Amino acid sequence: MAYGYNGSILHVDLTDGTTEAERPDAGFYRRYMGGSAMGTYYLLKNTPAGADPLGPENTLSLMLSVITGAPFSGQSRVTATAKSPMSDLIGDSQAGGFWPAELKAAGFDGIVIRGKAPHPVYLWIQDGEAELRDAAHLWGRFTADVEDAIRDELGDARVQVMQCGPAAERGVRYGALINAASRANGRTGMGTVMAAKNLKAVAVRGHNRPALADSQAIRDLARWGADNLDDSGLAAMSAMGTAQVTLAQQAAGGLPTRNWSSGVFEGADEISGQTMTTTILKERDTCFACVVRCKRVVEITEGPFQVDPRYGGPEYETIATMGSYCGVSDLAAISRANQLCNMYAMDTISCGATIAWAMDCFERGLLTLDDTGGIDLRFGNAEAMVQLVEMIGERQGLGLVLGEGSARAADRLEVGRELVVATKNQEYPAHMPQAKRSMALIYSVNPFGADHQSSQHDATYGSNPERMAELGLIDPQPGDVLNSEKVRFTLYTQFFNSLVDSINVCQFVFGPAWQLYGPSQLVDAVRGVTGWNVSLWELMKVGERRLNLLRAFNAREGVGSEADTAPPKLHIPLSGGPTDGVAVTAEELEHSMAVYYRMAGWDSSGRPTRAKLEELALGWVADELGL
Repeated sequence: MAYGYNGSILHVDLTDGTTEAERPDAGFYRRYMGGSAMGTYYLLKNTPAGADPLGPENTLSLMLSVITGAPFSGQSRVTATAKSPMSDLIGDSQAGGFWPAELKAAGFDGIVIRGKAPHPVYLWIQDGEAELRDAAHLWGRFTADVEDAIRDELGDARVQVMQCGPAAERGVRYGALINAASRANGRTGMGTVMAAKNLKAVAVRGHNRPALADSQAIRDLARWGADNLDDSGLAAMSAMGTAQVTLAQQAAGGLPTRNWSSGVFEGADEISGQTMTTTILKERDTCFACVVRCKRVVEITEGPFQVDPRYGGPEYETIATMGSYCGVSDLAAISRANQLCNMYAMDTISCGATIAWAMDCFERGLLTLDDTGGIDLRFGNAEAMVQLVEMIGERQGLGLVLGEGSARAADRLEVGRELVVATKNQEYPAHMPQAKRSMALIYSVNPFGADHQSSQHDATYGSNPERMAELGLIDPQPGDVLNSEKVRFTLYTQFFNSLVDSINVCQFVFGPAWQLYGPSQLVDAVRGVTGWNVSLWELMKVGERRLNLLRAFNAREGVGSEADTAPPKLHIPLSGGPTDGVAVTAEELEHSMAVYYRMAGWDSSGRPTRAKLEELALGWVADELGL
């Protein structure tokens, strides 16, 4: 008997309109666990090298894990995987909410989507049954409207809906997948892949949760989390959401400002989590069975930037990209921009960072009023920032080219290439390598582009020595160094975060530092749910396996270390605050990457070797690469 999972993967061929359930054996589930590792497995198996990310041959997977839906905090997560229209390489993105647990209750552990429907459709899954339904009446509508329409059509207000939005339908490359009108698989353009397949949404409803191997162990884990939340490093995030780090980033000189020209912003107080909590916060929302309640819900009923609580509220990344990146200190404007991104279903990081790049170009005279359609695109212009978000969603005016992302926009407009802050065409998130040195390495080497959740950040190394020791990390280093021990810290915590994104638990709830639960408790969770006598070593190998699958996909596309680059701005000294005059040198970054490749067991071009792949039971991937 399988515990915790259904043993069923739904395959959908949109071209011929068929659905079929695959029933993998227990060994398959234990090797890949779910999430990113399982999604990349299906991508490598089903999508040929050189495929067009927006073509029918691309495979979009929506994967849960063997523990999704169990009643404890942090487990209701889903990973979307496909070839990315941002990078033309591997694409990968996570989201929480209630949709993941509902899909598990509906009888499936994941969905593999291939082909392209001849007209817009949505996928309806209920208690082990799946069908495609017409979605022509839903195309072009905002996310909350679509969710309401599908629930009305199906006659059940508890149906959970994941969808692409109007932005992706119009070709914005960083289109997100949105569920509950506020939870986003934001990065790498997974919504744009779904839209290109003429698939509008996946609606799910279920009534049967898989049995647990040890229900008492899971109850004990849940109770421990509830009892210890207020004394954990997660307490402030529970109270103020991710926005609580805004002022800490400012104090460290690590709050990206005016397109990464500085690490301090004079308007930081006005856009902080503290200010949000005492002014516009309406309530705190949560994900299925989670006690943390970190999701912000804001409401603004007066003034030029009104905000509907249905669309949630801004996270730290959005506060930075729409705020300090653009020199905007108006929290209402940032919240309105966040709502627009959720309405149109766009990644707030790439959207805000691309606008910041355009502002930088405008300030330097590289873009003029003629180029912007008369918009005064100076830093600090909140009205212009919000207007551009809407123009991107509509693909109008300058928004047409900005919907390509900053790197492609620079190429198309032939200006400002040196001002782009991105790797593999994915814009940098709001954690600065000048203040957190290991981020320079991880942003460069991460297979799907710059990502702040692919490893732990420098300051966490020394924050919880007992938990870090579980990963074999016992020698904390200063934040401003990028030596071999810092590289080891980056790689080992990348393995752990890769595990987290494959077993699909929240990185805010499970981790080796300030999180609620530690690594050993993740082992307890897997044992309690599945009954498997797993060890932390075995689980870390799942994380390493996932990372090698991601790198192998890129290698099959002909890409290795030459894509592991840093933007020129990283090497230019910052201005102001604790990081005044600080830059990351090309020499230290190149040295750290060479050490990283060797530690990972890859060749000098950053590609996995046959020996490493065979060690991870991925010999079939080595065959695929011709090694």
